Amino acid sequence: MERMRIKSSYLRSIGYNESMKILEIEFHHGGIYQYFGVPKKIYDSLMKSAFSYGEYHTRYIKNRYRHEKIL
Repeated sequence: MERMRIKSSYLRSIGYNESMKILEIEFHHGGIYQYFGVPKKIYDSLMKSAFSYGEYHTRYIKNRYRHEKIL
């Protein structure tokens, strides 16, 4: 999956597969995770996050979607 690099102290890059509803996040601390069943509106809101990417991830994604570390 192609990811877009972002400016964040917590996240390095973000990608999304709309047809499969998979959100992929690369973290600065290491690791790439895929989150399954993520609606496009969550991805869109993450990318437009007014406060911070990391804060949005913690509030609305982490521990809310099944996920798997892929690297």
